[in-house]
Amino acid sequence: MAPVNSKASEIFKARGGTLRTHEALEAGIHPRTLYAMRDAGQLQRLTRGVYRLTEMPPLSRPDLATVSKRAPRGVVCLISALAFHELTTQIPHVVHLAMPRNTRTPKIKHPPVQIYRFSADAFAAGVETHSIEGIDVQVYSPEKTLADCFKYRNKIGLDVAIEALRAYRSRRGARLQKVLEYARVCRIESVIRPYLEASV
Repeated sequence: MAPVNSKASEIFKARGGTLRTHEALEAGIHPRTLYAMRDAGQLQRLTRGVYRLTEMPPLSRPDLATVSKRAPRGVVCLISALAFHELTTQIPHVVHLAMPRNTRTPKIKHPPVQIYRFSADAFAAGVETHSIEGIDVQVYSPEKTLADCFKYRNKIGLDVAIEALRAYRSRRGARLQKVLEYARVCRIESVIRPYLEASV
């Protein structure tokens, strides 16, 4: 293997080890250097236009980190958010991603992504930023995710939403009133209220 370009390597490390092509170029890495490092096996291509230093530890949640790099405005939602918060037994086979209405759909071939269009109020509510090995990933809070799951119950299954609510309810410090507040934002208060009251 050819020697690692130390300057480019340090730029990658300073930014968590993962960069989009335009981020690398803006940081001063020449395109020839970037592609030479890729061809030498010093960079791993996570998806089109996203590279990670191979010497860095593997990402704990590579799909979420990769999608967040490709679609930084997106917010991880529904089953992917449930899995992130450990509120489901479901294993998401795609990354569920919320995007604002009237915005361009990100072109992501890998990992597979399911896009959901949220209204402005619903999109902005309950967003948390989590760091996955230095990569900022936006994920809806557990309470907002529960409200979203009941709103999209016909797409993901009512049983998934109920299972998640039961799992959340059993946790110490569960804030059911907060779930109800997000249900109002999502305009499904009348739908979720019987399930919240039944779980008390």
